[in-house]
Amino acid sequence: MNQSKARTIIALLAVLVVVAVAYFAAIVVIARHTTKPDPQITAYAHGKSVSVNPFLYCDLEVSKDRLAIGKCNSTQSVSDLDVPPGATVQISLPKEVADAPWEMLIGYRLPNNTVDAEVLTYKQPWRLSGKPERDKDPKYDKPLTLTIKTPPTEHVRLAIMELHLPIPARDENGNEGVISRGIWALHTPAFDPALFS
Repeated sequence: MNQSKARTIIALLAVLVVVAVAYFAAIVVIARHTTKPDPQITAYAHGKSVSVNPFLYCDLEVSKDRLAIGKCNSTQSVSDLDVPPGATVQISLPKEVADAPWEMLIGYRLPNNTVDAEVLTYKQPWRLSGKPERDKDPKYDKPLTLTIKTPPTEHVRLAIMELHLPIPARDENGNEGVISRGIWALHTPAFDPALFS
């Protein structure tokens, strides 16, 4: 093989190596910039299950002296599940939800189109003073599955379940309160938006 053919082959191999390295680098950059999907919860009742995407989910930015809402995704997604009277509903929570302070609103439709509600909570919301810390009380477990028994009567129908991730908030005037950085919504056939607005 003469020198010019060898140089041509070496040059082509060098070009192929550069193209391969650029291709690999592009794949690494794309993989790093793909966003992690928002967490889903799973609801199961009466032999059926449904994956519940978040209605709203915001990243949480934690610094040494404050919490802040990061990027938010508002899909306004609501899942439907038929839950007959007396049925048990199981809600499975992913780790990022189970480990956070959360509360669940459970709404019932009563006779004469009235409503009743209860709220289940897990852990105390983060405090605003100093470093954000969670409640360290050992009596609280990390629930990955919630089991909710519905009333066994046709007169009280489960209509809505909403899981919220509350965080403390302070507005520009210094007023303190709590807002939700994540919401998962589940409706049953008994849900009526006019009653639960």
